[in-house]
Amino acid sequence: MICVKPVITSSIPRTARGYVVSVKPPRVYEGKPTPRRYDVQKTFLYNQYTRMLEASDNSPIIFLQHTNFAAQRLQKLRRDIADANAKFSVSLSSPTPSPVEIGAPTLAVMRTSLFGVALRDFAPLDAEQAAQIAGLLKGGLAVLTLPSFNPPQLDAILRALDRSVPPKKPGIAQPVPIKPQDDPNFIPGRKMQRVKPVLTPELVVMGALIERRVFGMEGVQDVSKLPTLDTLRAQIVGLLSSPAVQLAGILSEASGGKLARTLEGLKKGLEESQSAEASS
Repeated sequence: MICVKPVITSSIPRTARGYVVSVKPPRVYEGKPTPRRYDVQKTFLYNQYTRMLEASDNSPIIFLQHTNFAAQRLQKLRRDIADANAKFSVSLSSPTPSPVEIGAPTLAVMRTSLFGVALRDFAPLDAEQAAQIAGLLKGGLAVLTLPSFNPPQLDAILRALDRSVPPKKPGIAQPVPIKPQDDPNFIPGRKMQRVKPVLTPELVVMGALIERRVFGMEGVQDVSKLPTLDTLRAQIVGLLSSPAVQLAGILSEASGGKLARTLEGLKKGLEESQSAEASS
């Protein structure tokens, strides 16, 4: 006699693992030590993430969302970033066009749960800024840290990311594996050859933390189009010094007798304007 096992279906739907950065206060469980104690590996990552946030004053942090990235593909992405940074050169229009040694950016895949704890405990950021950063981060999280705030360098790396991982075209979905029942060549009792689906990696810039200011996706693109800090300082000095240069030029032209004639002409102009206003 053949016994057929009943098929038991679970009422709990199977869902994909959620990658969420939470900055909410931790839950307090009865019998558990407070604050929570982590093992050696988690403590190391927590301290690493905290140091990364502390260095954000001078080292911008770019938040990236990654999907379907294998280890080899991630290594290639790191090489593309290093090549783009090596080819980056200072513009000749910069006040210091001589070659300057530029530090290398770092790409790291983050554990979202521990990064949320480090973000919550980071005192210089208030709760609103921490929640704003957490709202930007969805899916797999990777962080790109730059050695210094250099907008042209950021622009070169962002363009390298677009070349290495082209944006996904709208309307193109990932291939869905075919079930045996849907395959016309399926023969009952024969094991089908397993075909591994080819997944396309995706990489999206979600935001950034620059000088402890939070920027969204569009804000990062705007910041990358700015000139270098040296160029901005030179432009500000030029704007501040231009009125003084113009005044010095006028006074040099109006030296000696010219100065008296210049003041006399200014006096007549004021008198004529006042008389015109009185007559009207």
